[in-house]
Amino acid sequence: MTSPADEAQFSESTLPRQDYMARVLGYGVAAATTLAGFMEGFFGASALVVMLICLLYPHLVYMLSRPFKRRRGYTTRQLLIHGDALLCGLFLSYMQLPMPLVMLFLIMINTSFIIVGSFTAWAFCIISLVSGAAIGYLLFGYTKPPAVPDLVFMTAAIGVGIHLAISGFNSNRQARDLIHLKRKFQGQVSRFQALSHQVSKYVAPQIWESIFSGKRQVKLETQRKKLVVFFSDIVGFTSLSEQMEAEAFTELLNTYLTDMSRIALKYGGTIDKFIGDGIMIFFGDPRTKGTKRDALACVAMAIEMRRHMLKLRKQWAEHGMTAPLQIRMGINTGYVTVGNFGTESRMDYTIIGKEVNLAARLESEAEAGEILISHETFALIKDKIICRTRGTAQVKGFRDPVPLYQVVDYRRDLGANPSFINHDTEGFSLYLESDKVKDHEREKVAAALERAARKLRKQVDA
Repeated sequence: MTSPADEAQFSESTLPRQDYMARVLGYGVAAATTLAGFMEGFFGASALVVMLICLLYPHLVYMLSRPFKRRRGYTTRQLLIHGDALLCGLFLSYMQLPMPLVMLFLIMINTSFIIVGSFTAWAFCIISLVSGAAIGYLLFGYTKPPAVPDLVFMTAAIGVGIHLAISGFNSNRQARDLIHLKRKFQGQVSRFQALSHQVSKYVAPQIWESIFSGKRQVKLETQRKKLVVFFSDIVGFTSLSEQMEAEAFTELLNTYLTDMSRIALKYGGTIDKFIGDGIMIFFGDPRTKGTKRDALACVAMAIEMRRHMLKLRKQWAEHGMTAPLQIRMGINTGYVTVGNFGTESRMDYTIIGKEVNLAARLESEAEAGEILISHETFALIKDKIICRTRGTAQVKGFRDPVPLYQVVDYRRDLGANPSFINHDTEGFSLYLESDKVKDHEREKVAAALERAARKLRKQVDA
């Protein structure tokens, strides 16, 4: 956060004080020039009134405009600058200044307008200045002035020089302060981004993105939406935890959750929570591709998770873990309540409803390595995914028996030329996804399979 010292260096509230000092200095130069002209007999007695106005005007404007600056600082500042331009035009025309003095004052006034900060603002200030001068000449007429006395010219020149020097100094200081604050704010932004990245690890990426993009408000609110809900856990994982050391068990669990989370995000799933080795995921919020495509994405995710579990089993076996762990999954589609639940100080973005409970019950009913889906999900994916009827189950919380469907595989992988082959037995393990083998590795894989096949064939023939 910015410190009080930083805020004092440069803030919106410092601009009125800087404008006030610049106004005092500019009108002070006009008052000094008027007094010098009066003393030299160049101006009449009315010059004393002009001098008094020049001395009092900056202070009166500062005091009277303070209430408005608090509410509408920028608008008030622009109006006062245009008022200065009109008044300066009237001053130049009323005093009937000779050209050398007019040029000096125009340099000073023009510099002040340039500092305002934009070409448009400068152009409008010039228009206001010319308008003030034109009004003045219409009201007071024009008389060709005599030559300007040296004292008057020197007074104006010294005053304008001091005004330009101080204005330049203030502008340079403001520029340095802005550079300092820019660097400080860049550091704050980098720190905020780092912190937000750490916080994002505690919520689903889709939820984090919707909050930080401003699409979603962090408040207690819910809505009804049709979502696809997924539950999974590892069969036998609880008993395994009692047999393994805590460190090895933690590493195994984190590896499993990391890989499964990556697959879930690949297919667009919103990870709701981890429950030990269990995972709860839903599709259709905060982003949806339509219920049918959401259901296909969820089932595709489940199939890839099941296949990936075979890889993990092989990796774990290489490290001495021989328990044949398998994943079981349940998927249901229906209307749920989704949103922020909890209190204003602690919220949890999740889903509730009987359709969520059904997905959890389907996962409990599933056997090891099985993906069970409800009829609602089956109706959405049956044209792309081969499923088998698995009868019905009396599920807690539901009066009527619930029809069950077992996901087999993609239709394309069950034809005459499947892309996925898996076979495990004692002394042999094969896991092949032919469409994922790189072109330059295909020949090596084929040669290895042929060598293995020849060796096995010799043993069979013998």
